[in-house]
Amino acid sequence: MKAMVARQFGGPEVLRLEEVPDLKPGKGQVLIRLKAAGINPVDAYILSGTYTRMPALPYTPGMDGAGLVEGLGEGVTSHKVGDRVYVESALTGTFAEFCLADHRSVHPLPSNATFAQGAALGVPYATAHRALFGKARAQKGEKVLVHGASGGVGTAAVQLAKDAGLKVLATAGTLEGLRQVKDQGADGTFNHKAPDYLAKILEATEGQGVDVILEMAAHVNLGKDLSLLSKKGRVVVIGSRGPVEVNPRDLMGRDGEVLGMTLFNVPLEEKGLIHQDLVRGLERGALKPVVGKEFLLSYASQAMARVLEPGAQGKIVLVP
Repeated sequence: MKAMVARQFGGPEVLRLEEVPDLKPGKGQVLIRLKAAGINPVDAYILSGTYTRMPALPYTPGMDGAGLVEGLGEGVTSHKVGDRVYVESALTGTFAEFCLADHRSVHPLPSNATFAQGAALGVPYATAHRALFGKARAQKGEKVLVHGASGGVGTAAVQLAKDAGLKVLATAGTLEGLRQVKDQGADGTFNHKAPDYLAKILEATEGQGVDVILEMAAHVNLGKDLSLLSKKGRVVVIGSRGPVEVNPRDLMGRDGEVLGMTLFNVPLEEKGLIHQDLVRGLERGALKPVVGKEFLLSYASQAMARVLEPGAQGKIVLVP
């Protein structure tokens, strides 16, 4: 089978398309013929060799994907050959024609979702779900601010928050991104490149601030976020690329919280409950992953470089 392989850590350019041995499912595993693979910023961080989790070289990147069940290992009764599925936390990289996954990480893909949309689910939607409900404990009627709402996690967060009855304020950095965010149902949209966007967000809350902030770039925004919080407001840090200076008094005066999270800390059983909820949302049309661009598998280097660029619009996926 064909797969993108990294034989050294570095930038996207270190990836090479290679012929690698076919995969066989072991006990409790599912073999999936991939129709699409999702690319996440964390895939690039891991490839760079600077992330907290370091795979052994050589390796194939990718955690998210969607396709058809090709084979079942011993003891697997939750799926059958030919099922449409999506996978999160694959055991082997999804930047390939096939992957292996623990059967608990494989979930049904409803017929109203494409394979590309399925590949956009795993990390982004589970991250947004846990940030909103597992960490921030968001409740119906609260106000949530989603920074970088036009990207994969941001789009998921807007859809999930609207479905849960929250008032959604969202930022993006381009006109196209702002249009996309509005199309997803955001109640208010703000260009985070505008010098007065913070004042406009406060104005939209009648000076009360927001109850929950989902932060994709804490190294840029965390210090500003604290000034936007309502009393007992919560910031969930989803992404950061470096240190940031904050004024703790902005947090103290509001009895606020700053919470960090990563999906790598979530047990499989808890992730299973998250994905059950996501599948239900897909089935009734409340969740509709936005696919920004599709790249052929052989162009994975270019696709991964695109993921790291600002101004994301929807999810970038690979197709074999």
